[in-house]
Amino acid sequence: MMIASGWIHRTGAAAGSGRGARGGVLISTTTTTILLLAMVVTVASRTPISMTLEEHISDDPDLSQFYDLIERNPIASAALKLRALTIFAPTNQAFQRYLGNKTVVLYHISTVATPLEQLGSTITSDYDGNPPIYVTRRRHLNGTEDIYVNNAKIIRNRSNVQLTNQHGKKQVLHIIDDVLTPLTVNPSTSFELYNPDAFQFIQHAENLDINQHRIRSFRHKIVMMRKEDIYKAVGGHTFLIPVEEGFKPPPRPDMIDRKVIDGHVIPNHVIFTAPAPLDDPQDTLAFEDNLKVTVTFFKHGEGKNAKVYVRSNTVIGDSRHASGAVLAEIVKANIPVRNGVVHLIHRPLMVVDTTVLQFLEEKEDGPLFKFYELIADYAPDFFKTMANLQQMTLFAPSNDALSHPIVHNFIRNRDKLREILNLHLVRDSITTDKIRKNNQNQAAQNYQIPTAADKKFLYFNVINNRYDHNQTITVEGGGVNATIILSDIAATNGYLHIIDRVLGIPYMTVQEKIETDPMLNLTYQFGRLNQFNEQLNKTTKRFTYFIPRNRAWMQWFQEHQGANLNSFLTDIYQTRSVLERHLVVADRVFTMSDLKNMSNDSLILPTVGPHNLQIRVKEEDRRFYVQWKETGKWIPVFRPDVECTNGIMHVIDAPLVRDHDITTSGTSRSSCTALVTTLISTIVLAATTWQLL
Repeated sequence: MMIASGWIHRTGAAAGSGRGARGGVLISTTTTTILLLAMVVTVASRTPISMTLEEHISDDPDLSQFYDLIERNPIASAALKLRALTIFAPTNQAFQRYLGNKTVVLYHISTVATPLEQLGSTITSDYDGNPPIYVTRRRHLNGTEDIYVNNAKIIRNRSNVQLTNQHGKKQVLHIIDDVLTPLTVNPSTSFELYNPDAFQFIQHAENLDINQHRIRSFRHKIVMMRKEDIYKAVGGHTFLIPVEEGFKPPPRPDMIDRKVIDGHVIPNHVIFTAPAPLDDPQDTLAFEDNLKVTVTFFKHGEGKNAKVYVRSNTVIGDSRHASGAVLAEIVKANIPVRNGVVHLIHRPLMVVDTTVLQFLEEKEDGPLFKFYELIADYAPDFFKTMANLQQMTLFAPSNDALSHPIVHNFIRNRDKLREILNLHLVRDSITTDKIRKNNQNQAAQNYQIPTAADKKFLYFNVINNRYDHNQTITVEGGGVNATIILSDIAATNGYLHIIDRVLGIPYMTVQEKIETDPMLNLTYQFGRLNQFNEQLNKTTKRFTYFIPRNRAWMQWFQEHQGANLNSFLTDIYQTRSVLERHLVVADRVFTMSDLKNMSNDSLILPTVGPHNLQIRVKEEDRRFYVQWKETGKWIPVFRPDVECTNGIMHVIDAPLVRDHDITTSGTSRSSCTALVTTLISTIVLAATTWQLL
């Protein structure tokens, strides 16, 4: 390698000599190169084979804080030099997020050298009493696997470093993204307790370092009901323990019996919050023949700072335990004990003793606090409406849903806000089980229920995931399709479901809405083939779209045996001509109430095509009907007033098609049905890709 000869100037302490400190020193670039080469040779000679684990850790700048703790701990330092061991080393970033006052170094060390592939469900730590560290493996659908120790994730591409120390002892390093926190006594007490089980934790909670939380009332219930044994059980379990504040108001404590205590224990499964199987119900000790209670973990927010909730769901209740869900926030998570993990929660599970309104009021920073604040600040009379209902169901938008910028545009319009709030309220008790039982497949009648908003309905769709067979329930109101993300929260006067969008506040154009609505797939496909849909994204126009749902098209082709669907699909002029008569363009949109009130006679509306649309509108039994002049038939409006950002849609139960509009042929009824079925199958497959079905 050729090095150009020359000089560089180093000043001050950077020169590392007395002369440099006084003013500077001149060093030739040749000398500098020799020094750099010497450093490279030195580092290269310290290969992974000859390097000790201590040297490896000390050389890693991202482990500097952890190595500093090892150096200051004589036992840890000696173990690293003399013994076989496994080290779980948190990164510097993990320490920056850590909220604890003290890091227990020995809880990060095990005296057995264990590579990743040999990690079992627990590994014994070197901390006083040798408390276990719990191992969780989470497998993903793509075949990859994450490994956690307690609540810390192992950073796999930097872990499994296997070296020997100077005495030939095997040592293993795993790097983790969080600091491991064992259960310790309160620093202000002289009490000693090493590696307690869950019942010892409950007995001595006042002497343990669990912030200011107290659990006296729950402890009293356990002893009174003689349920100590379930907290002493050997193995690995998850214990959910309500804190003192959760026992208010009376008569809540009187509702906690032996079965309720059982409902706070998940047996044979140690669940820390970071690797928790979210939205996956876990059987509790109260899951038996006549009473079935599960617990589900639910997370709100992102990263390590996300709030975690648990939801008990009494799937099958009895005379003392109401069916439905109870939500509790974990206020102190991931407390390891000898036989599992403890989470402190803000209120007891399984106890249904609040109204829907009281649930909203209960937690100032809960999952619905923004919805509560919205009502309190801009529509407090809505609280009175809720308080006066004997039975109700509230579809409440989450905090994230209310954070969407478009929501703020509607808040100041009090009349519009009141209509939006009423759209989320049903004057009946509606559970997801009832929705599933009443809902049929997409091509048939979907379940719908009236809301507190005048002439406004909610429409439900049950979506089956083809990969994991889980079900998702969506609810549409006012043109907005929302997903139920937390369901069946039980109250004394009904139920509450948390949804991921605000109903009645449009956030999609007409084109975006029909593209994502599984009930409108056929009309979308017809318009996509001839570029008809492209105009529906324009925000400078106002559209009123009478749009047939899938079932309407299927019914029409089944009734017209000679109609050739293939010809209709391939003739872009024909499909465009048919769709044009469904789309009204004006300087305003027309709701169904507007159309009904405009005239008792025929209305002539301008369309995007060469011909106007001439219709009549009537209302019977809270449903609207449209009569098209060309056929004279009254067509039910399945979903009126689906609002979009640039228009409104009315989903109708028959297309505006005359018998001779679509090319006929000798195609038989069965052949036509097969064609429709083929097209529907194609759309369903595409919709699965879009995660809509």
